[in-house]
Amino acid sequence: MARYELLNNVAHKDLRVATGFGPQFGDDVGMVPAFPSEYAELQREYPIFFRKDSDGQWQSVALLGFEQRENLFLQNGRWSAAYLPGAAAKGPFLIGFQEQHIDGELRQEPVIHIDLDHPRVNHAEGEAVFLPQGGNSPYLEHIATVLRGIRDGSEFGSAMFSAFDSMGLIQPVNLDVQLDERYRVNVKGLHSIDRDRLAALDAESLAQLNRAGYLEGAYLVLASLQNMRRLMAEKQRRLREQDAAISEGSS
Repeated sequence: MARYELLNNVAHKDLRVATGFGPQFGDDVGMVPAFPSEYAELQREYPIFFRKDSDGQWQSVALLGFEQRENLFLQNGRWSAAYLPGAAAKGPFLIGFQEQHIDGELRQEPVIHIDLDHPRVNHAEGEAVFLPQGGNSPYLEHIATVLRGIRDGSEFGSAMFSAFDSMGLIQPVNLDVQLDERYRVNVKGLHSIDRDRLAALDAESLAQLNRAGYLEGAYLVLASLQNMRRLMAEKQRRLREQDAAISEGSS
């Protein structure tokens, strides 16, 4: 159960955050939320899909594996990709809002919260959250940038997904893959941009998407699908390793 507190440099002055990766930190997941603000980076290494969240709203996700608890980017405590998705990079932090009076006006201002029960949070090892004199550490400044990207991408994404959906561009994907003679995967509930429907849009619809900044997102999602080959190859490599280990153990 998460235990979030508003981050401050008095109560949390000695906190550290472990920055390694592994199941012990909750990194063994098959997909993570993907935000339009990071599509340009994500599409170089991860397949991006759409799915409905628990509230029935569209969200985009980066596919990490073919099973619920499988992250094929995890290798020996490392995340084997040049870009770390924001949802993974943010660690125990999230962005919230607090009412503040600014220039005589009551506003909802973004503030950082930390989950004190997160397995990354400790007092002994990892990155310091605050400097000894109380200022933000470089790590916390990086986290603030990640959280701003998530906030901006989330707001932009909601409108973009609605536009795609209203134009019939989001369509189901049949992710049924035969990886070898014995192993078949079938990931359900994923959707993508329908390339043919996008190509068939009239000039005005395309212009609307372009003016809103959504057209680039559609093409980045489509471009990201080439990364399925990499993900399948990594899964096949691990299956071969498992088979070799079993054969060696039985000989």
